[in-house]
Parts: sequence; C-alpha cells; structure tokens
Amino acid sequence: MTYVIKGEGLTIEDVVRVARHNKKVELHPDAIERMKVCRAMLEDKMKAGEIIYGVNTGIGEFSETILDEEQTKQFQRYLIYNHAAGIGEPAPIEFIRGAMLGRLNVLAHGNSGNRPIIAETLIEMLNKGVTPEVCQKGSVGACGDLAPMSQIALLLMGEGRAFYKGELLSGKEAMDKARIEIPGLKARDGLATINGSNVLTAMSAIWLYDAFRFMKQAQIACAMSIEALMGNLKPYTPLLHEARGFSGAIKCASNLSTLFKGGDLKEGKKKVKVQDAYSMRSAPQVLGSAIDALLYARSQVEIELNGVGDNPVFFPDKNLQLSGANFQGSPVSVPMDMAGAAITMVCVISERRMNRLNHPALSVGLPPFLTKGAGMMSGLMLSQYTADMQIVEMRILSAPASIQSIPAAADQEDFVSMGMNTAIKNWQIMDNAYGVLGIEFMAAAQAMDFRDFKFGDGTAKAKEVIRKHVKFLDVDRPLFDDHNAMKALVKSCEILEEVEKEIGELQ
Repeated sequence: MTYVIKGEGLTIEDVVRVARHNKKVELHPDAIERMKVCRAMLEDKMKAGEIIYGVNTGIGEFSETILDEEQTKQFQRYLIYNHAAGIGEPAPIEFIRGAMLGRLNVLAHGNSGNRPIIAETLIEMLNKGVTPEVCQKGSVGACGDLAPMSQIALLLMGEGRAFYKGELLSGKEAMDKARIEIPGLKARDGLATINGSNVLTAMSAIWLYDAFRFMKQAQIACAMSIEALMGNLKPYTPLLHEARGFSGAIKCASNLSTLFKGGDLKEGKKKVKVQDAYSMRSAPQVLGSAIDALLYARSQVEIELNGVGDNPVFFPDKNLQLSGANFQGSPVSVPMDMAGAAITMVCVISERRMNRLNHPALSVGLPPFLTKGAGMMSGLMLSQYTADMQIVEMRILSAPASIQSIPAAADQEDFVSMGMNTAIKNWQIMDNAYGVLGIEFMAAAQAMDFRDFKFGDGTAKAKEVIRKHVKFLDVDRPLFDDHNAMKALVKSCEILEEVEKEIGELQ
C-alpha cells in the first residue's frame, strides 16, 4: 500500500519503508489544500508589501537587507546556489529519500508557504526513483541542513545531479528520463524546501530502527555468554526489576529469561555461583538503560518528523507569520548523542563478557582463550584485540557533537547544533558495534561447544545460526574472514529473525 503523507503519524518504521524499501507515497488531499491556503496568504502579504524573512529579505546576516520585486524573483535561485556548499562523498540514497519524506511531512502542515507543485514534484521524485546526489558533510544542523537540502532543491530547477536507475546523471537528464516536470522556484519555494534539519533527522530515524534491532541481538549474545559462563539466572527474574521500576531493565530481564527457557541452567539442573560479575549480573540494568535511551531518542526524532521545522512559519488561520528558529537541530542532536553513547556502552559490557570467556581464571572451567591447544594455539586471544580497537574508536566518537558549536554567518548564527556530526558519527559507532557484537557471538558459540549441558531454546538457535557462517575453531586459522562474516551476520539480523521464529518476538 502507498504511504499517505498527512503531516502527522510518521514513524521511524515508515521512514525505513519509504527510504530503504522504496514504498510509494502520496499527499493527503487535505495537505494539498492546506498548502494552497497558506500560499494564498503569503501572496496576499507580498502584494501588500509586507516584509517577510527569506521572501523579500536576505537571510542570516543579511536578514535586514530588503529585496525589490526583481530581486525577490531571483533570490530563491541564488539562495540554493550559495547554500549548495557541501563536501565529500555522496550520502547513501536511503538518507536522502528519508530527508525528502521528512521534508514533505513538514510541507504537508501547510505552514511553509510553498507552492503545492514543489511538494508534488518531490513526491514524483520519490515514486520514480530520482534521488539527488548530496554531499553528506557540510551542515551545522541549524537553519536546517541547508547545504545537503540545497542539493535536493537544485533538482527543482533542473540542475544538480541525481541517481536514476543506477546511474548518476545531470539533474535535468534524470528528471527528463523519469518524465517529471521541473517546477522552478518562485518566492519562498527554495527556503521552504531546505529550511529544516531533515537530513540529520532522517539519518537518525533509520539509525534508530537499526539500533533497536541491534539491541535485541545484544541481548541474545549476552544470554549466550551467560549460559556459556554457567551464570546464576536469578538476577534476570523480571520481578526483581519491576521492584525498581526502570522499563528498559524489565524488558531486558524478560527477554533474557525467555532466551534461557528450556535450558538446564534455567531449570536449576547445574550448580552455579551465588553471584556473578557485573558484566553478567547487571546486564538488564545496563542494556535496559540503553533501551530507555533509544526510546527517548525515538520520541524526540518522531516529534521532529511530524513537526513544523521551518522559518518563518505561517499561520493562515490567524493571518500571521512568525520568524524564529524551528530549524534548530538540538532537539534531535542531544538525544541522539546519548543514543550513540548508549550503543558504545553496550559494546563495552559485551567485550567484558568476551574477556571472561577467554580468561582461564574467570571462565568457570573453559579452556584458555577457548582453544584446546592453549600454548601452541592462541584461540580467540586476538579477537579480543580487534574488539578492543573498535571500542576505543567508539569511545572517541561518543563525545557529544551537540556541545561543539562554532559560530557562523558573522555571529548571526552564533550557536548551532552540529547535529549532522552526531548523525554521521552514530553511523560510524554502529558500524563498529556490529563488529564487536559479532566477536562476542563468535566467542560465546565457541564456549558453548565446550559445554555438555542443554542450553536455552533461544540461545541454542542463535548458536545454530552462527555455525552456518563460522565453524568451530578447532585449530588456529586466520580469523579476519570469521570476524567479517560475523559482522555481516549481525548487520543482517539473521540471528534475530531465526531466534524470534523459535521463541517469539523479543520486547
């Protein structure tokens, strides 16, 4: 079914369906009508000679410069030209499709003053697969993502470049081949297209979708390690966490308990310690706090996806236009900085469990470094090095970007969110996270093969999936292929999907 853009109800899952899986979109008739009403109000104000920021004035430091009628006609073109100032490699297509969807949801409110044809053209571009080439770097996350959004807006003038059916073409050629009419930009159209934090928000929405799936897999890996280390399973009783009250911890404890079901440890058939190390015993509290951080970030991202991120904002029912800073990216960058750091934390505790699996003094009888030939063989000793290197990079990347403002535009824009830096580094964090978690999965599966008792239905299924991709380390071999295979496996979510088929959906 087609996704109907209404200005409300847009979720991170909707963004993924459109951006990643190419679901078709359409504008709700009410959204088109709202745009028409707002545009009529704007044109009346222009005829009356009212001064409107970004319509008949310059922007930023030049906001006090009043444009005459001829300058107003030309201004939108030059606005897009001078803001299309990014740098570097093109952003992934899904990020730009997500940004276009997010911008359409803003325009659907009818508070931006654009002509409806601008939104209708963006709809056609999404549905026909015309994706502007956009440099990922250049936005400071205030006044919106002006640099990347301007490369989208170039297509509305038949300029720039775009990907179409696997080719990078000139903007005009791509639009012509897709049979999309070029609307041009009239007063307000350009600024209405670019003046929001839509790229960083789309990147964050798609990242969060992947992060929630990563967190489920982190709990599966955790459960495998705990069983391989013959952990005491009482700390994962949901009742214990209900007594404290943190929802993420309650969810995690419930998931771990579900993963352990059917195993000898869960059924009390093996003797275990009274208390285990924190990397095991406090897993619900730690992983649960990450879940709660991601849920908060999701709530803020979805507010932004469904709000009016623009400047100025027009209120046709009140015959009013207000200039402010609804483009500011901080409401997204602050929680997303926290979300990225939370994923790093999850990998830190993952590595600590992997260390216990390797360490002969901590592994409850497992062979040193999970090899039968310790001394001659080093087993998974070097896998820990690889995990550690990635974690240090993640820690460096976890410094918040939202406090790194550098003033711009002759100090008119003297505080900016740097939210694009947040979005970019979060994707780098996640890339490392797949590698770290893959190594814990590999070590846990190796350790489970040294045990002779029955594992939980969920953890046993996870090990079965892993063994389809990485075989037991009987004697030392080069491990880089195994590491990369495990990283790809975590990213694919095959473990998660097969485990949920076996035991039901995790929370």
